[in-house]
Amino acid sequence: MAAALFAAWPIAAQAPELAMLDSLKKGGWLLRIRDDGSQRKICLRTGRELIQLRHRQPGCSDFIVKDGASEVVVQYTCRGNGYGRTSIRREDNELVQVNTQGIYNGVPFAFGGEARFHGPC
Repeated sequence: MAAALFAAWPIAAQAPELAMLDSLKKGGWLLRIRDDGSQRKICLRTGRELIQLRHRQPGCSDFIVKDGASEVVVQYTCRGNGYGRTSIRREDNELVQVNTQGIYNGVPFAFGGEARFHGPC
């Protein structure tokens, strides 16, 4: 019985997947794209909205490549519409660096930017 209890201990002590994204301030964020200076407003409810910036459809499958305290990397596939890989690095709970690349509708994309909290959605 004691062996079973100790075997389960590491599982119970683990943080939830993508906990770094959960720690980001909820509300309206402004994403500034480095390449062209364009801006995009994003409403963060969970933080996971930053993963699929190009593929905004539901039902994509994902694979967590890195799940750290200050950085997450997620690779995802949207059946019939391409795939992507996104890296999100937290500066603090109101500022993150985002890099993403992949294929959308048969066309490659890649961009990086800075997302900053700016108020309510």
